[in-house]
Amino acid sequence: MPNNPPDISDHGYDRPSKSQVKRDMLALQDLGRQLVDLSPDQLKQLPLAEKLFDAVRAAQRITSREGRRRQIHYVGKLMRDADADAIRRQLDIWENGSREQTQAMHRLEALRDLLLRDDDALTQLLDDYPGADVQHLRALIREGRKEARANEALQAGQAPQRKHYRALFQALKSLDADTEQE
Repeated sequence: MPNNPPDISDHGYDRPSKSQVKRDMLALQDLGRQLVDLSPDQLKQLPLAEKLFDAVRAAQRITSREGRRRQIHYVGKLMRDADADAIRRQLDIWENGSREQTQAMHRLEALRDLLLRDDDALTQLLDDYPGADVQHLRALIREGRKEARANEALQAGQAPQRKHYRALFQALKSLDADTEQE
């Protein structure tokens, strides 16, 4: 009868180590703690079982430190049955989505400033957005430039006018949103 030595790489175990199980459970508790910090509207958007949703809402209402800690521990226990990957993906979208929106707003602000400085920028914009309302954009740019000249002549302490400046930004924002929907 041949004596096969056990494979050294797995030490004869066919399950995760106790340390790995504990790390996984702590990760689920941390995820549960993140859920407790969310608003009720955000919680409703996540794929949570009713029991888990109720436990998270209960943890949000608890003010006692020890009671809250125990409730978060219970939320972590309930997280074993939840789709943690889907929850993490949604949390990541909420966190990183705001960065993308901020970058888009900065890009539109830079485009607005360029349009107010340079006539050729409108030609480039119309090449990028062929469905844009040319007359409306020209009127906003013209009024925005007048507004800027008037603001330069203001005395100290007078509030600058920003009506057309903001209107041009909103027009660019809606133009960008219309393009994304197509």
